[in-house]
Amino acid sequence: MTEPVYLGIDIGTQSVRVLAVTASGRIAGSASQPLQSIRDGVRHEQSPQEWWSATKQSCRQVTEQLAGSSVQGIAVCATSGTIVLLDEKDTLVSNALMYDDGRAQTEADEVNEVGQALWNRLSYRMQPSWALPKLLWLSRSGAVRKGTKLAHQNDLIHLRLAGKLLAADSSHALKTGYNLIDNRWPQEIIDALQLPLETFPHVVPPGLPIGEVCEAAAIETGIRAGTPIFSGMTDGCAAQIASGAITPGSWNCVVGTTMVMKGVTPQLLHDRSGVVYSHRSSDGHWLPGGASSCGAGLIAQQFHADEIELLNRSALTSGPTGVIVYPLPGTGERFPFFAPDAHGFTIGNTTNRSTQYKATLEGLACVERLALDLLRKRGAPMHGSYTISGGATRSEAFNQLRATMLQRALNVPVITEGAFGMAVLAASASSSLQEATMRMIRMERTIEPAPEIKLYADQYGCFVNELHRRGWIDSELSSFALKGIA
Repeated sequence: MTEPVYLGIDIGTQSVRVLAVTASGRIAGSASQPLQSIRDGVRHEQSPQEWWSATKQSCRQVTEQLAGSSVQGIAVCATSGTIVLLDEKDTLVSNALMYDDGRAQTEADEVNEVGQALWNRLSYRMQPSWALPKLLWLSRSGAVRKGTKLAHQNDLIHLRLAGKLLAADSSHALKTGYNLIDNRWPQEIIDALQLPLETFPHVVPPGLPIGEVCEAAAIETGIRAGTPIFSGMTDGCAAQIASGAITPGSWNCVVGTTMVMKGVTPQLLHDRSGVVYSHRSSDGHWLPGGASSCGAGLIAQQFHADEIELLNRSALTSGPTGVIVYPLPGTGERFPFFAPDAHGFTIGNTTNRSTQYKATLEGLACVERLALDLLRKRGAPMHGSYTISGGATRSEAFNQLRATMLQRALNVPVITEGAFGMAVLAASASSSLQEATMRMIRMERTIEPAPEIKLYADQYGCFVNELHRRGWIDSELSSFALKGIA
């Protein structure tokens, strides 16, 4: 008998990715299709029709690889804060405003003023790229009329799969203003913003059955009609599931172009600085985290691809540089502190490419450690596993440096894709998320700290002092971080 197979679909920025995963965690099929964006300054739009075209092609390719195995369930993740508008007949009436479209600055200020009490309670501030300010911006441009409905990115895919609009998940609804504490839309805020409540979708927690694949979609995708569709999560939460960080005290850090850290707490984590915000998992735990503007994007800016291998070999065998770097590729930082005028800096001598490269890696590791110190300061438990994922894990030099700087073992999962996390979420419906994770997710290796812990701790102390001197972090966080290396 063939194993049950679950389909995970990840609607990303540059592509749609579909994975078929067995109940034991084996990849049974995979496919992807590219997506195009329309960018102009802070404007970032995509065509929702292209999402569906790429999804159905990818699903068709995957189902052809399954050799008779039928899909038992589907879950979809997508970019957080991306929205599109539909009319009363569920017909598209706008392009999608993507997760980083920043045109709603004025509206974000108003949303924060009107909803300050609730946002404080939920421990975040609305940003211009979040969905609620963007919906207000669309309304003021005349795009919201009687019967208009908001759909998140994965809601549109559900609509095409089921042939009708399904319930949205609370993970994608967070940036649209959904109250994750009371599990409702904040009508008083929506009314104050003069937005129609009927524009907002019905919301359910992640991992629940919300519909089935219709006959028309079955023909287009190859997925059997009647296959259950489960409510999904955002791409960041999906990657967190794929990492195995789903129990309280466990954390995952993804370093790609930017650095994203997410973990699990039994209670909502309050952060008065507003740089930490929390999703909720399918089992009711809170998922706090944040996204730094630092990441491997600076590496791509400053170093050629053909020199990276040699630089990594040098970094693996060399000791601490003693150079202090804040590895910010542009202007403005959002986590582990908020400083819109922050910029990258280097203090010390980087006379050669090897030193410059190693110092940049050290700076990234310092940012990661400061993020953990901030979360500890806010009361987050840290007793669980710590996993790392993203393209940066290909650098063994960086992996070893991070383990030593953080003073803890780092686990590298075999598969870290968001689509894999969604397959695990779909499989969890028959048991629990923890059981499905234990059954389907495996670690590739563990990296232990090296003996240079003290030297890197001293370097981290200098890093923290410099951020405090510049006024980017307050005395409270600075003292807490420095106490940890005393």
